[in-house]
Amino acid sequence: MSVKIRLQRHGKKGKPFYWVVAADARSKRDGKYLEKIGTYNPNTNPATIDLNLDSAVKWLHNGAQPTDTAKAILSYKGALLKHHLDGGIRKGALTQEQADAKLAAWLEAKAGKVNAKKDGLSKAQADVKAKALKAEQEVNAKRLAAAAQAEADAIAAAAAAEAPAETEAEEAPAAEENNETTEA
Repeated sequence: MSVKIRLQRHGKKGKPFYWVVAADARSKRDGKYLEKIGTYNPNTNPATIDLNLDSAVKWLHNGAQPTDTAKAILSYKGALLKHHLDGGIRKGALTQEQADAKLAAWLEAKAGKVNAKKDGLSKAQADVKAKALKAEQEVNAKRLAAAAQAEADAIAAAAAAEAPAETEAEEAPAAEENNETTEA
């Protein structure tokens, strides 16, 4: 029986969630499996991967073949590196302490890269939010200035409309007097 390390799809439509499993190569994608090794959630940024490293390495030692995506996940979490280092220990090229030190250094560097990406994403999101707030404040300021200008224009137009009416009212009696004097 050949064993594959592969993904088993769960979750609802449009929101996939995967289990990383060791399964018989002949079983269905979402069918019977031998052991659940971890989970993979691609919906988050960066993707959330929870993997039992020792169990994954045990299956790799027993000859399980990972699929392409599962291989990328195992590589990302360091299972393939640990499997490689264990091969060096069996051959006598490394001691267990050296292998553990190399794995710990690699995991620490990987955690630093992941944290840097998370920080970069949160900073970019904060910058976008600040830029949107600034643009909104500028639009509001323009809107208030336009409203104030329109109100000032309306007051000026009302004042201009009242002023000619008053002057016409004053000129009208004078014109009537002139007409009366000329008629007489």
